[in-house]
Amino acid sequence: MKTYFVYILKCTDDSFYTGMTNNLERRLFEHNVGIDKESYTFKRRPVELVWFEIFTEPTQAIIIEKKIKGWSRRKKQALIDEDWDKLVRYSKNHTEYGKEESSTGSD
Repeated sequence: MKTYFVYILKCTDDSFYTGMTNNLERRLFEHNVGIDKESYTFKRRPVELVWFEIFTEPTQAIIIEKKIKGWSRRKKQALIDEDWDKLVRYSKNHTEYGKEESSTGSD
């Protein structure tokens, strides 16, 4: 059975990069070596793997990757920290909690 990974990398500028691959080790290596000079992570190396989830269905992995890419930085951080209370809270009312925590870097 083939596996697919949705992952979040933390870049040197403290921003997050979300991606999907079928070979996490290889893809992390590619990000850190800088294979693609046009990629988001190229000028933000080295990157660190901070979260991943495994899927057996590629369509499900694609859906989750796109969903996470649309999240705010603090919501991604709650996922990384496995802080389910904050993740739920940030999902319910984005504007109410917007001033609760300041963030640096892009999503």
